[in-house]
Amino acid sequence: MDIIIRRAREEDLEAAGEVTVEAFVGDGHTAPGAAYITLLRDAARRAREAELLVAVDAGDESVLGCVTLAVGGTEWADIALPHESEIRMLAAGATARGRGVGEALVRASVARSRELGLTGMAFSTRPAMKAAHRIYERVGFSRAPERDWAPRPGIDLLVYAMEL
Repeated sequence: MDIIIRRAREEDLEAAGEVTVEAFVGDGHTAPGAAYITLLRDAARRAREAELLVAVDAGDESVLGCVTLAVGGTEWADIALPHESEIRMLAAGATARGRGVGEALVRASVARSRELGLTGMAFSTRPAMKAAHRIYERVGFSRAPERDWAPRPGIDLLVYAMEL
């Protein structure tokens, strides 16, 4: 299967939101009734207020996965500094797992960050997101434990970072 990574288009937004919810709830990272699901599903907002990259099937252009890219200091960046970007809500649909969708999205985020003239990337991840951690390390990110944080008690987040 050939994959194309590009900025999300209007026709991608509903599917991108559904893929994000599917990945986060399906993998057990978000409870089915959690308020966070509203944010996960709102791909239109992410596309408007940050950059939403999608992985689409080269044949039928169905959305296979997506990632939100935010520049530090903007609303969607939790921990990135102004010279860095941050990836949020990396998701690959269940049918696209194991096909390189997640890694392609991360690599595209690195390339886009360089295009924007940024000199680093930093982002948060849950400790249980082991498959994502393997992708980050393959792409060249390292753990930055000094930047780990918790948005609220019981939600411990690990930080990965890389200089560009």
